[in-house]
Amino acid sequence: MTTSSDITRTATGGTSAANPKWRIIVSSLVGTTIEFYDFYAYATAAISVFPLLFFTTATDTGALLASLATFGVAFVARPIGSVLFGHFGDRAGRKATLVASLLTMGVATVIIGLLPTYEAVGIAAPAFLALMRFCQGLGLGGEWSGASLLAGENSRPGKRGFDSMWPQLGAPIGFLMANGFFLLLTAVMAYDSTTATTNHTFLTWGWRLPFLFSAVIVVLGLWVRFKLDETPSFKKAQKQGDVVKAPVIEVFRTSWGPLVRGTFLMVATYTLFYLMTTWILSYSIGKVSSGFLGIPYHDFLIVQLITICAFALTIPVSGILGDRWGRKRFLTIVTCAIVVFGASFGFFLAPDKIGTGTDANLVRMTVFMLIGMALMGLTFGIQSALLPELFPTNVRYTGSAISYNVASILGASVAPFIAAWLASRFGPGSVGLYLIAMALCTLASLVTMKETKGIDLDTMSAHEAPAVEAVRV
Repeated sequence: MTTSSDITRTATGGTSAANPKWRIIVSSLVGTTIEFYDFYAYATAAISVFPLLFFTTATDTGALLASLATFGVAFVARPIGSVLFGHFGDRAGRKATLVASLLTMGVATVIIGLLPTYEAVGIAAPAFLALMRFCQGLGLGGEWSGASLLAGENSRPGKRGFDSMWPQLGAPIGFLMANGFFLLLTAVMAYDSTTATTNHTFLTWGWRLPFLFSAVIVVLGLWVRFKLDETPSFKKAQKQGDVVKAPVIEVFRTSWGPLVRGTFLMVATYTLFYLMTTWILSYSIGKVSSGFLGIPYHDFLIVQLITICAFALTIPVSGILGDRWGRKRFLTIVTCAIVVFGASFGFFLAPDKIGTGTDANLVRMTVFMLIGMALMGLTFGIQSALLPELFPTNVRYTGSAISYNVASILGASVAPFIAAWLASRFGPGSVGLYLIAMALCTLASLVTMKETKGIDLDTMSAHEAPAVEAVRV
């Protein structure tokens, strides 16, 4: 049935007159691109740089684990950011909150590029690094949900899955920018992670450039977002007096079920992504003597940059199929495929099968990465439509942000750490079993959810939030 809000959106090409379609696309895409660029720059440095410069008193494995622990600090901050920015996003509006979240993360990233190392200031260096990482997580905690609402609340009738996928494209684009920058630097500076010493030019100052460059693209993101107008859904909530004083209290009072369900819907997505971007990097470029593959950093980064294209290409496919088949059916199929993929880790990654050092089979690694990244795009692309569909307008920012970011703790913050420990003790096949366990959690959440693609975001109230569907035996 066509609603009055559908008629309004259709008449303006799917968006309000103040927010033409191109501005929605650019604002949601550019913002998350910048956010994920900042995030991936840290993730790359956490593997290849920070263990050498900020955790020099530990063993090779200990330094890596300590660096990955600071990587996980951001995921502790993200739920806090979701509550903070969610409060203002549901109280003051989407626009101002999106600007604030972008500034928070952008400033923290630039400061990381200016930090002194352990050799210069001792224990204060990793402490400051952890603090800035916390601020990065705080900003990202509010960014994704706001960008998804910006796209979804301005979407066309029946096309919300596709129209909402633009923020998701920021992930692979940000990855390409951040890692492309690191690839360029390592090539120009002739940096080899397996042989370089700490006085190498790249480790002296070259690694700082991607973080400092963030200032330029943050300015671009702010310029685009300052031109936005509020979304139709939030304007309608304001006009009807539906804005609540304490969104976080309201969301737990009226929508605790969707909060739990949304969290577990994202667990497999998060686990897969950080295994395929962070853990696989540490496992692939680590020293053979420590049980890793010893692939040169430059060579492996090329593999990552090639295979991330599969991630980018499957995100719009996810939006299209999620609109056509429904969110529940589509994600169930993809999550089952992730389970099968988890069972293949030992086959693809065991050192006796793939080889080590310069003898490592990069074709085998590329095939593994292509499958993982394609599955990542398929499971990730529709989530920016699905999670907001679980919540009414007056708590939508807060609810979707909390679900998304609590899932980051369960499925991402500990994933590289757990995977590194498992691989060192039991081999890469055990990492695949870990992925399977997380995918089964997502499948359990999918089994109990109702289909959400037909929900009208403008008129949805708290009592209309999707309920748990009885499981038919």
